[in-house]
Amino acid sequence: MESPGRPALEAAVVADVQALSAESDQIGRAFAGIHRLSANDFRALVHVMVAENAGTPLTAGELRTRMGLSGAAITYLVERMIESGHLRRDYDPSDRRKVLLRYADHGIEVGRAFFTPLATHTHRALDEIPDSDLAAAHRVFTAVLAAMADFRADLNS
Repeated sequence: MESPGRPALEAAVVADVQALSAESDQIGRAFAGIHRLSANDFRALVHVMVAENAGTPLTAGELRTRMGLSGAAITYLVERMIESGHLRRDYDPSDRRKVLLRYADHGIEVGRAFFTPLATHTHRALDEIPDSDLAAAHRVFTAVLAAMADFRADLNS
């Protein structure tokens, strides 16, 4: 049975996720502006980073699908990102015919220089929160991300 305060708690989580998304967008715009990247360049870097962090690096075709771009547009974007030193191509060790997009050394350096202070702010903000609360927050984020992925799948079907 749902507690009387449950709808308000769920609404607060949704509002927090929306605010997090908006704040993240502003930080991304600042990063893109400082490094003279387009919005699509930044989106591509985020997709590559998320995939790498998950241990599932992307091919250019997978990035094209995630970004909803044409084949020509993704080729142009990837070539620009490689020329600028943000990305590199790497062969998949399990299938040498498959080419993966990875962060290049320059991309890692500029990302680290920009986002390390954010990590410091985040660590400071979370420092006093008990591990059990962080574990609960992680479960909430995992559930919200799964719901968003399910919704995206519904939109694409």
